[in-house]
Amino acid sequence: MTEAPFHAAIARGPSGVRAQWFRTRDGVRLRAVLWPGGTAGTVLLFSGRTEYAEKYGPAAAELHRRGYAAATLDWRGQGLSDRSLDDPLVGHVLDFADYQHDVDAFVALLRAQGLPEPFHLLAHSMGGCIGLRSLHEGLPVRSACFSAPMWGIRVHSALRHVAGALGVMARFLRQDHRYVPGTGTRSYVLATAFETNVLTRDREMFDWMQNQLAEVPELGLAGPSLRWLEAAFAETRRLAVLPSPDVPALCVAGSAEKVVDLIAMERRMLAWPRGTLQIVPGAEHEVMMDRPEVRRGFFDAAADLFDANRQAGPRPPGRLASV
Repeated sequence: MTEAPFHAAIARGPSGVRAQWFRTRDGVRLRAVLWPGGTAGTVLLFSGRTEYAEKYGPAAAELHRRGYAAATLDWRGQGLSDRSLDDPLVGHVLDFADYQHDVDAFVALLRAQGLPEPFHLLAHSMGGCIGLRSLHEGLPVRSACFSAPMWGIRVHSALRHVAGALGVMARFLRQDHRYVPGTGTRSYVLATAFETNVLTRDREMFDWMQNQLAEVPELGLAGPSLRWLEAAFAETRRLAVLPSPDVPALCVAGSAEKVVDLIAMERRMLAWPRGTLQIVPGAEHEVMMDRPEVRRGFFDAAADLFDANRQAGPRPPGRLASV
């Protein structure tokens, strides 16, 4: 493992950060970013589609203030990890099972680096989809906090069938690497005005995300490929019929969510024996990037969950402060 670049100046994260390259068992080179220093355990940050480690600097700082080390990775195909297509802006994966190679290698790296255990999961959007699968695969965490997990994708039911058929046809014609029709060839935050964005109500946080990509364009990712979309639909269908894992869990989402499916979250959390769903009034997709009082409430709730589950065995899930 060798040192990897990390743009600390744009990350707003804790000091002492370490970035490293590591490889999965199928040979993909990924970037891991570690913020050691906590004594209560380590929170594994599973990011969403298009995201990258620098965006999670503030989350790592919030966790540090609550006693936790933090670590994240750039999934294959995004951030500074290997991208598989000639056009590096296409969000692409052959199968969501491939992300489990990333998870396995990441956990092995954290243990080799001696990050404090127990581990806990904090997963956002696509990371929530990957994280739910990882829990079923035995991810060694004591509890799991989800931010707007992608357990379903917000599209009209008719378009869902069209998209599935289009993906199958594109794969047959060997065109499944192409962008999903209607998605852009620029990063969403650079192509969208704050007034019409579906991520956050906080202008300062939105400007910060835009500035990150303006300063380091190679971190950016644009629309997904047809293959990614087909794989995402297939994975959410597979997960929907599985039982909820026997892990204490908290799921937080905004009432104004427009990216992923709130109904899928409600259905999943109603069936999660040690799970709680909290809806933040008015918040959009990025609760961790929302107004300061919402961010504080989210990380307080996550820390409550983690604190209550430092030891193995049943514990109540965390609570979200009223915001």
